This record gives sequence, C-alpha cells and structure tokens, in this order.
Amino acid sequence: MKAIQVTLDEPLLSALDADDEVRRDGRSAVLRRAAAEYLRRKQRQSIADAYRRGYGGAPDAELVDWTDQGTWPDD
Repeated sequence: MKAIQVTLDEPLLSALDADDEVRRDGRSAVLRRAAAEYLRRKQRQSIADAYRRGYGGAPDAELVDWTDQGTWPDD
C-alpha cells in the first residue's frame, strides 16, 4: 500500500472519527472501502450509460408487430 495525504474539513473529519466503524477499523480502512465502493458505483453507472446509449432510441423497434408472426400454444 502507498501512504497518501488527504485534506478534509474539520466537521467532516470529526464526523468520520466519531463513527463506530472508523473507531474499530481505522480511518484508512474505512476510506479505502469508501473509495472502492465509489469506483464500483462509477463502473456500474458507466455500464448502465453504455446500455442506454446502445438501446436508447427505440429498444423494441425490431419487435413491432412481432406477436402477429408467431403462433401460441393453446393452454
């Protein structure tokens, strides 16, 4: 791991230090988890955006009148 320097305002640092998880695991561990979660969310959002761009226009345009083409079994 590499040590870095991060600047936080006093109210945020106080709130962070008051958290039970931070007291138990330490600032570094909690901030590592927060950074990893942030990156996971960004990746999921990027994938969702790519799907929206890919299927954005008319996602079911190929399926228009498709139901008339098939035959359905009788129950």
